[in-house]
Amino acid sequence: MRYQVKHTTTYKYAARVTHCYNLANLAPRNTNRQKCISSQIIVTPQAIHSNIRTDYFGNQRYHFEIQTAHSELSITAQSEIEIQEQRPGLDLDFGITYGDVLNRLREGISEDVIMAREFCLDSPMVRASEALADYARPSFELSRSLYSSVSELTSRIFNDFTYTPGFTTIATPLSEVLSHKKGVCQDFAHLQVGCLRAMGIPAMYVSGYMETLPPPGQEKLVGADATHAWIAYFSPDEGWIEFDPTNDVRAEGQHIVTAFGRDYYDVTPLKGVIFGGGKSPILEVSVDVSRQD
Repeated sequence: MRYQVKHTTTYKYAARVTHCYNLANLAPRNTNRQKCISSQIIVTPQAIHSNIRTDYFGNQRYHFEIQTAHSELSITAQSEIEIQEQRPGLDLDFGITYGDVLNRLREGISEDVIMAREFCLDSPMVRASEALADYARPSFELSRSLYSSVSELTSRIFNDFTYTPGFTTIATPLSEVLSHKKGVCQDFAHLQVGCLRAMGIPAMYVSGYMETLPPPGQEKLVGADATHAWIAYFSPDEGWIEFDPTNDVRAEGQHIVTAFGRDYYDVTPLKGVIFGGGKSPILEVSVDVSRQD
């Protein structure tokens, strides 16, 4: 399946910005299930300096600097991505057990295991806690397959928590999300990452897009899609496996990855420094994910 993604972000400032430095994580990356065929980022006003580099996690980062005074900044990322056909899911009753995974993570010396251990550690926005472990523990038994355990945890987050836009901000701590059982996809991804790390399982935060389909008989509205977040956990021999707790699904054919990181801090779609601008700018975001024949 091929998709085209158009993601436009516009900042409207109360006063002129004289100079800005910016970083964009907007280019889809190549993974074992997707290939980025093409990607370009268009910035208005035109950047005086720009470059693309691969970060520590393998994401494509676009750095740009604008020296032209402006009161409005527009960044549009246009990409074409090919997603592999959906593979049959793992059997929930088979696969490596949670107990065996813990042993192999502790004793393994292969490169993939050593690299994965880093994602058991705390990160700026996700810190494992006993409260997270207490919430996750009912889904994890040493003799049960890890895949089955993570799948159940995904379903529990989906059923126990209410999607509530505006209830949280980027700075809302996980303890508050866990207490009120409300949030958005970013919160639920952070929550599941924290739960998995609390249980000793390497887990990553995944940012990207998810194709949304209109109700039967209605046309899809252009620009009505949005960025999305989900998780990936590591299992020796099975590799990194993605789950979406916001929608209670295995993240596969309709999920387009832009970046992997420890948490949202590593993969923020846009961030930067501006000189001028006055009070907080008006932010407008439009995302369109469309299938290609």
